[in-house]
Amino acid sequence: MLNIFNPRQTVLVSCRAHVRHFGKETVKDNMLAIDWHSPLSFQPMMYCFALAKKRYSYELIRQSKAFVINFISAENEKQVLYCGRNTGRVIDKFKETGLTKEEAESIDCCRIKEAVAYLECEVKEEIETGDHILVIGTVLKSELKENKKRIFHTSGDSFTTTV
Repeated sequence: MLNIFNPRQTVLVSCRAHVRHFGKETVKDNMLAIDWHSPLSFQPMMYCFALAKKRYSYELIRQSKAFVINFISAENEKQVLYCGRNTGRVIDKFKETGLTKEEAESIDCCRIKEAVAYLECEVKEEIETGDHILVIGTVLKSELKENKKRIFHTSGDSFTTTV
């Protein structure tokens, strides 16, 4: 069935929360690959994405109430695939992929320096949609940094790009 509505642009959603790890509180930054995302409104500017309830990033976003949508170029296909296939619960995806964290300006979260564009968002609402949660955010800051070919997921481990 995915062939019906693919290819879809893949983004990396970055998030941050304070977590207890081995009895010690620490800040955890993470990112995950998402294909199901969309703008919702111009006034106010709102954006949404869907993610499985079991994802570690969902725990972080529920706690922090913030996230960044990072639009990624086709040059970063290997990093996107790695983020989509591995959990941040046990690894540092930034370290493993070599992608660079930079601080968001409007929320307590990191964004990805290599992203061609980003949306800094504050969670407005969460809607349960079967096995996924639709996370709706108000966009507080956005920037198109570069106009490069972006990555689109076709199926499995396959990607394409814009013309």
